[in-house]
Amino acid sequence: MGFLESIFKRHSELESLFDFELFKDSSNRLYLKKIALETCMNFIARTISQSEFRIMKDNKRIKDKWDYLLNIRPNANQSATEFWQQFAFQLIDENEILVVLSDENDLLIAESFSREEYAVYPDTFKDVTVKGFTFKRTFRMDEVIYMTYNNEKLKRFMAEMFKDYSSLFARMIETQKLSNQIRGTVELEATQKLDKENQAKLQTFINRLFEAFKHKAIALVPKLKGFEYNEVSSGQHSGKSVDELSKLKRDILNDVASILGIPHTLIHGDMAEYETAIKAYIKFCINPLTKKIHDELNAKTIPMSDIEKGKRIEVRGIAEMNPLELANAVDKLRASGVYNGNEIRIKCGDEPVDNPALDEYVITKNYTTTLSEGGETK
Repeated sequence: MGFLESIFKRHSELESLFDFELFKDSSNRLYLKKIALETCMNFIARTISQSEFRIMKDNKRIKDKWDYLLNIRPNANQSATEFWQQFAFQLIDENEILVVLSDENDLLIAESFSREEYAVYPDTFKDVTVKGFTFKRTFRMDEVIYMTYNNEKLKRFMAEMFKDYSSLFARMIETQKLSNQIRGTVELEATQKLDKENQAKLQTFINRLFEAFKHKAIALVPKLKGFEYNEVSSGQHSGKSVDELSKLKRDILNDVASILGIPHTLIHGDMAEYETAIKAYIKFCINPLTKKIHDELNAKTIPMSDIEKGKRIEVRGIAEMNPLELANAVDKLRASGVYNGNEIRIKCGDEPVDNPALDEYVITKNYTTTLSEGGETK
């Protein structure tokens, strides 16, 4: 006979007390992973959604069907901003993205699909599903926009890291709550047998008693003979600092941001070294992603014959600097004769203009070793 069993046999009413709702198991903090991933992925998605897609030929912008689909209304239910934000988010989250062109000339992001790969023929996509609708037709690779992000290391890292961080964070919260918990004991004179009916009545009374203490500024309860509540802890212990919990959440966010190439100062909204951080973000995170989009769009939407004639799609976004911020650099490039006016306009994201003066290369006196023909030597 075990120790507890012998006690229960002598005091059978004690056994029923273990059925009272006095303990609660801690659950996994799944929201930690969700917050870290969605914060970083939404940060990138919002950046990509600001992009502008230009169909260019001979440095002149062309307005056609693709310009409307990519920049105005990709489909009947989404604006271009919404479409590209979903595009970037899903690409990073699921490591791949499939966009199909419907018979109504709508660009649709597939929620699920099956891919069949071939060695020398284009891969095919079947069972393409969008918002519950499944296409019966099979799409070839040259008919769709398909991209991968190659973030398998992110999934592997998060799967392993979250096991440790989740248990640690859960333990820190429980310890913090325990240190500041108001605890008490209830003394009972069990004059009646604690069968299920009496146990339910007693449990209901205890629940009402502590709910009153927990939620009401002034709580009055009847004092019953044989029922006494004694407070053991007032909840004034400091315990672990809340700063430690915040630091742990910040560390998780930093780890995910590092994998995706987002500087920590940007993801936290810190303004220290902002210019350096934004340049690193554009160079190592956004530019590689927009290059993938640029290459895929040019390969799938423009025929090779048109590519050879100079037609292409350019992706313009936050990577382009404000010309007003580059005024001094523009002046130096123009005055040194390295670029003419129209070339500088193209680099700043503007179209060239028909102005002979802007097609000329000029150079100021201080950049030359000699003056023009007929002048004096310096």
